Amino acid sequence: MADESDRVAIVTGASSGLGRDTAVRLAADGFGVALVARGAEMLAEVADQIRGMGAEALAVPTDLADGAATHDAVKVVTEAWGRVDAVVNAAATDAPGPVTATGDEAWNRVLAVNLTAPFVLARAAFPLMRAQGGGTIVNVSSVAGRRGWANAAAYCSTKFALTGLTQALAAEGRPHHIRACVLYPGAMATSWGVWTPDERQSQDRSTPPPEDALPAADVAELIAWLVNSPKHLVLNEVTITPLHEQGWP
Repeated sequence: MADESDRVAIVTGASSGLGRDTAVRLAADGFGVALVARGAEMLAEVADQIRGMGAEALAVPTDLADGAATHDAVKVVTEAWGRVDAVVNAAATDAPGPVTATGDEAWNRVLAVNLTAPFVLARAAFPLMRAQGGGTIVNVSSVAGRRGWANAAAYCSTKFALTGLTQALAAEGRPHHIRACVLYPGAMATSWGVWTPDERQSQDRSTPPPEDALPAADVAELIAWLVNSPKHLVLNEVTITPLHEQGWP
């Protein structure tokens, strides 16, 4: 891939939910999509789906709690395709429970996946984007990044912090035509709360009404718009919720 018409996107959490729908949606727009998540088998399924659409896909199984592995994932993408035009950080995890029951290991894993991984990916992608003349980073936060919830201290803390990271990236990237946006989704019909690939494959597939939980494809549509929007346009922050959202405002 040598010219700008052959755009490349890295999407984390791409094995399921919003990450998967975002990867498929960007592939429909002609992006080569690097799929980053832990579950190799599920990533392979998404890659096959994208290739079946006539687009390019690269599965990069990665534990985003491992900073070195996360950095290496970008190296795999650049060695394969030579560029990175968009990074969508859709992966997230949680350690639900009261503060007094949240151990250091659980806290640190949430911090690593939800905040450190987006930082590492941005740090690795920035030089490429500068050399290319621009790029777009979309960090998926949550309405829990705008209002703290009980029994979600680790999750809320990282999602609030993701706003600061995104604003810093936007300020540093602006002179180089690098855009950064933070997205605050409300309730979505995804496998949220199911943390392992095996559990996701065996979970209940019933779908709530869209008024109560947005289809992930709807949010993926917005992310695709952000990535594809005119380069002079920056949507710094977006809150998107179903009509009957309970978490915000």
